[in-house]
Amino acid sequence: MMKKALSIATSDSGAGAGIQADLKSFLRCGVYGTTAIVATTAQNTVGVNAIFPFPPPVAVGQVEAVFEDIGADAVKTGMLFNAGIISAVAEVIRRLELPNVVVDPVMVAESGATLLEDDAIETYRRELFPLARVITPNANEAFAILGAERDEARIEDAAIELHSFGPEAVVITGGHTESGADLLYDGKGFTRIEGPVHPGGNAHGSGCTHSSALASFLALGFGVEEAARRARLVASEAVEYGLAGVGAGAGPVHALGAVLKDAPPVTETAGRGLHRAEGSG
Repeated sequence: MMKKALSIATSDSGAGAGIQADLKSFLRCGVYGTTAIVATTAQNTVGVNAIFPFPPPVAVGQVEAVFEDIGADAVKTGMLFNAGIISAVAEVIRRLELPNVVVDPVMVAESGATLLEDDAIETYRRELFPLARVITPNANEAFAILGAERDEARIEDAAIELHSFGPEAVVITGGHTESGADLLYDGKGFTRIEGPVHPGGNAHGSGCTHSSALASFLALGFGVEEAARRARLVASEAVEYGLAGVGAGAGPVHALGAVLKDAPPVTETAGRGLHRAEGSG
């Protein structure tokens, strides 16, 4: 039976990040993706024009509906925007005992727009992080969550402190670091996860792609380290095949790029062949 992964996150109208990126990443990794949309954005590659958060019961109702029928083998949370939504999401995850929770504490868009209200950080730390199997901040988010000035020389200390909030493991992604390596800390030791780096690539949605891939591989039964290694490769691949020229700003990643690169184009003639012949039943 196909494994299922649930994304609890925000819609990106430009489809580069958020719920849209998560669904593409789930598909890339071979799991069935479902969604609970907590907010929507008026967004494109240049910036975020507006954020429209939904009342917390909207998110809870979607999670409950998905869980009671389809179920979930893993859950990924993305942009949750405010303390009320984070608290509601934590409550429903705890009550339904949802497994393999990956928390991506999205704070800033690739364009630089702020995606999290200031008072929400404490709610993450107090209510959602303790429920997570893995949290996946980038380096900027890791230090912001701790209220500390960014210092790459202290990134291991940051991982230890983040782990103290209760997740089973911390992965500080390397896209915003000099080394480019992801840092995994599981409470016992550190693992540096290397992978191809594509500087200047089209990276809008790379963090969402990584965290949803990580959730996918946990759903498929991999351990945290192997899931993190595979997620790193999926995210790197998505940047490598990123879509230049889609909009005037940061181009979106392409999670399916490697899969489709050798696929023959569907020609006009072949496309017609996909439809029923006239008069067929």
